[in-house]
Amino acid sequence: MRKPELLLPAGHPEAFYAALEGGADAVYLGMKSFNARERAFNFTNNQLGEVIRKAHEQQVKVYITLNTLIKTKELPELINNLHILEALQPDAVIIQDWGVYHLIKNHFPTLKIHGSTQMGNHNSLGAEFSAEKGFERIILARELTMSELDKIAQTSPIDLEVFIHGALCYSFSGMCLFSSFLGGQSANRGLCKQPCRRMYATEKGKDFIFNLKDNQQIENIEKFRQSGIASLKVEGRLKSAEYVYTVAKAYRLALDHPEKIAEAEAMLKQDLGREKTGYFLQGNIKNAISSDTYTGKLLGKIQEKTKDSITFSSPVAIETANRLRIRPRKAQEGAAFKVKEVEKIEQNTYTVKGKIPDNAQINDQVYLTDYRTKKFPSSLESGTTKLPGNLPAGKKQKIISSLQSGKNQQKAKKDEVYVRVNSINWMKKLYMPDIAGVFLNLSRSEWKEFRPDVKFLQKNKEKVIIELPQFIPEDAISFYRSLLQNLHKHGYYRFSLSHLSQKTYFSEKVDLITNENVYTLNDAAADLLKQEGIRHFITPLENELENLKAMHHKDGIVPVYFYPSVFYSRMPVNVNEITSDKNETFHRTSIDGVTHIFPNEPVSLTQYADKLRASGFHRFLIDLSYEKPSGNRLATLIKRLHKSVQVQPSSNFNFVKGLE
Repeated sequence: MRKPELLLPAGHPEAFYAALEGGADAVYLGMKSFNARERAFNFTNNQLGEVIRKAHEQQVKVYITLNTLIKTKELPELINNLHILEALQPDAVIIQDWGVYHLIKNHFPTLKIHGSTQMGNHNSLGAEFSAEKGFERIILARELTMSELDKIAQTSPIDLEVFIHGALCYSFSGMCLFSSFLGGQSANRGLCKQPCRRMYATEKGKDFIFNLKDNQQIENIEKFRQSGIASLKVEGRLKSAEYVYTVAKAYRLALDHPEKIAEAEAMLKQDLGREKTGYFLQGNIKNAISSDTYTGKLLGKIQEKTKDSITFSSPVAIETANRLRIRPRKAQEGAAFKVKEVEKIEQNTYTVKGKIPDNAQINDQVYLTDYRTKKFPSSLESGTTKLPGNLPAGKKQKIISSLQSGKNQQKAKKDEVYVRVNSINWMKKLYMPDIAGVFLNLSRSEWKEFRPDVKFLQKNKEKVIIELPQFIPEDAISFYRSLLQNLHKHGYYRFSLSHLSQKTYFSEKVDLITNENVYTLNDAAADLLKQEGIRHFITPLENELENLKAMHHKDGIVPVYFYPSVFYSRMPVNVNEITSDKNETFHRTSIDGVTHIFPNEPVSLTQYADKLRASGFHRFLIDLSYEKPSGNRLATLIKRLHKSVQVQPSSNFNFVKGLE
């Protein structure tokens, strides 16, 4: 059994030095663009070269995060970044977008690739497929149980990485649409506004129903070692150097001295994070939701206040340069400030001076959010690493042109309307001559009752598209294998994939379509899918008109009517109706143990049909999931689509305002 690698975040120079001193085996960090923590400090190209040099001097590996989704217009900048990274030779690049994978494999092949947790790998199919595609490692979904993790590890041909500490996303593997839906700032592009940390009104009153506690797996360190997990990852590129150092020291101690787990766990009490949960790996999600959104250590309440000072009692000593946050009693948000002066009034009571928030009042809570036990360098030297210039324009254009080939495209000359349903009862309501294909997205229990030899289905089987779910737990892999074999035996040959690894289910010649969960936001991703034998792809739900216009691959199926699952989670929610503090209303449903949160009003893009047609798109998807079966309803929606008229009431997601 090899000792797992300890992988630490380095969101800024201080955190980088803290990780080194804390005992990191590897660090991960971002460039100034294309990483899932756009709000972190991140590093310039010159700084990156110096980081790699300094880390390698201490036998510490450096992984670069390019783990966001890429728009087509951003491909030239991405290609320049890959050109620079190939010269710098980090130990690996962490990616989410299949377009980034396609570019690296075909044009920058010396770069090693790790699959981000946002690629959604959650079972042995994903591990085997990733190994086949040349990944060095995959970061598994955070929602796995220990039993599932063990089963994947037993047969995995690829190195596995798991998150062991830090903040958790409510949505599966961080693949969240909520932030994007509320304001266009996509979690999948590093700009999450954390809607999971907000309070919502339900039929049971106001509460924090999505606010997960922080992940902590110190008790499972030995189990990870026994399972053969290659890397243990700490979340936190937005965290302080003190956090990185404290967490690094604790897990380093646990890895090197398993008998000192209790001591390591005690050290983690100083990480100033949220309350902790062992989450699914500990088999205890009952208490994983917290009513406290704050990070930091609660010290006490304000006893006295002046314009530039507050007095409060604290169980820990307060020092200058500490950062404190005031939590107002009547608001969720509070402001932080740096302690400039401190006076100890009596035992455990302090008066501190600083830029005190104007709205601070007597009895407001005071949190310690940062402190210093060690000082780390706050800057990097320029370094001596020689950087290459930008890729010559001609070579860059040649790469881009190679992605835009129309050779494998299946363009439509007139409108093709596709429909998605999540109940077999819809099939009796559909007028098939109006439809190019029906995506059947059924639950496991409905598939068990499904009769493939029904006369109506057999008559229209060339239009039936069997859709696989986004999440297939390890113990359900064989169920879907048997189901697909039986359906194929009955003449069904069109299938929709929610994860690219699901194509390994098929050895016979079939028509494959990837749905919106296999993100195809750029021409590089579209070109990769064509080379993988995918006939059609559904474009992402969080998309914008300008990005679609910019794509050369116009054979995608564009969703024009749907209820997006803004949260898609393995965490249960025991309420139905949900209202935000801005009166946005949502509904909850649960399918095969997965929670879906979707808006009460649909997204309608039918009003942009003429603009999409003019741009070259002629395939459209009407998603009837979450609606009661009605032939009249479908006829109305198709009529709106043909006339390029909006369905009311509805929203247009971020289709016009833009995807940030």
